[in-house]
Amino acid sequence: MTDILRISVPLTAWLAAFSAVYGLQGLVCSDRWAQAGFGLTSGRAALIAAWIAATALQVAFLAALRSPRMGSSSPFVRRLSLTLAVAALVSTLWTLSPVVVSTACL
Repeated sequence: MTDILRISVPLTAWLAAFSAVYGLQGLVCSDRWAQAGFGLTSGRAALIAAWIAATALQVAFLAALRSPRMGSSSPFVRRLSLTLAVAALVSTLWTLSPVVVSTACL
């Protein structure tokens, strides 16, 4: 069962981070964000912080899967989990970078 977790957790975390960051962007761009007393500057800071946290989480997964303690004993599972962790890290950087490089609300 742990091999299944090694394979699936990085991509599942990317999916959750993608949903959370763009859900947060929807909240920042809504009237409820302003009604709560926050401005667009704090919304942008929250989006950037969420992007940094998601990236750090993916880097932590990659480091953990590379370690002998957390890595799989099976060479196939080890290669597959590392490949998918790298794919999840690249996906996190690529799909969540618009919150850093573009305007929060159009």
